[in-house]
Order: sequence, then structure tokens, then C-alpha cells
Amino acid sequence: MKARPYDPLRLDLENFIADAATLRGSWPLSDFERLLDGWPADAPPPAGEVCWSAVGEPRKPQALEPERWLHLEAGTQVWRECQRCLQPVALSLALQRTLRFVHGEDEAARLDADSEDDVLALERAFDLRALVEDELLLALPLVPRHEQCPQPLTAAQQPDAEEEPVRENPFAALARLRRRPEGGNDGSGT
Repeated sequence: MKARPYDPLRLDLENFIADAATLRGSWPLSDFERLLDGWPADAPPPAGEVCWSAVGEPRKPQALEPERWLHLEAGTQVWRECQRCLQPVALSLALQRTLRFVHGEDEAARLDADSEDDVLALERAFDLRALVEDELLLALPLVPRHEQCPQPLTAAQQPDAEEEPVRENPFAALARLRRRPEGGNDGSGT
């Protein structure tokens, strides 16, 4: 039997998984508009590729409703702003995900809520590139930063003494008032 051709941008997921098919390739990083959002202006221009592979795995193929799984791997390098030094930082993104596909959004939502696995609804013409971009966005660190910032961090500027006087601790002021004699009175009341 001859293998069917599969288009990753309009993937027939049900048949792809049933055939336990494999696709791999790369797309230009410039095709990933949402991944480029947040690219620092002073970083090198977006270049390179997103390398990916997808493997279908049917589980329980003889069952009344077989399980459909997709193993996805992808990797690339993006630039973000370091949250410590505010300079561009290169981030290598690599992911390995396994996703389960079911018929219908309702079934996907029900199984996704009850399971540790990620469950998505089957689509007739599935866009694998959009899934790769979604997963790479999820792989971005919440706080991008250098392991070691290239420039020393500068301390926050302290206000000048003339601008804002240093306030005395209120308890120290109270203690000073209690020690001070008032008009020759030593505070004993006699």
C-alpha cells in the first residue's frame, strides 16, 4: 500500500494518526507572527527556522472508539528582553508534547478537564504550523533573563537628601520626647 501524502498546513489528522504516519520539516521563523511579537528592537533580526516533527499513534485500534495520539517535537531560537538588565537575550526553545485528539469540542473539553493529558478536537483540515506556534509560545519562560547578564546591573538611584528628608522613626521620636525634661519637671510628677 502506498503512503498517502500529507500537507502539514491542512492535515487530515484522523487518517494521519490511523496510518501512524510521520512528518518532519522546517518553516522559516518569519512565518511565526505571534512568536515574533515581543522581539526586541536591538536584537538581531529574525532569522533561522523552526524545525519540527509529528508522529501519529493510534492506541487501541480495534476498540469501538480508538484513541488518537500525536507526538510533536519542535525547536527554534528567539530573542526576548531580559527582565533583569533589559538587554536582548537569546532563548532556545525545544518541546516534546503528546496530544490526544477526539471527535468534538465538548468531548475534548470533558476529557481535558478530567485528565492530565492535553486533549484537542479533531479537525478535518488541521493546521500543524499553528499548533507548533501555540506550543512554542507556551514554552517561552514567564520571565526571560540571562544566566549572567552581560553588563553589571545598576542600583536604583537614591533620592537626594535635599529632595526628600529622611524621616525619623516615630518610636525613636517618642522615646526622645519621654527622656526630655519639660520645664524642669523630671516626669516624676513631684
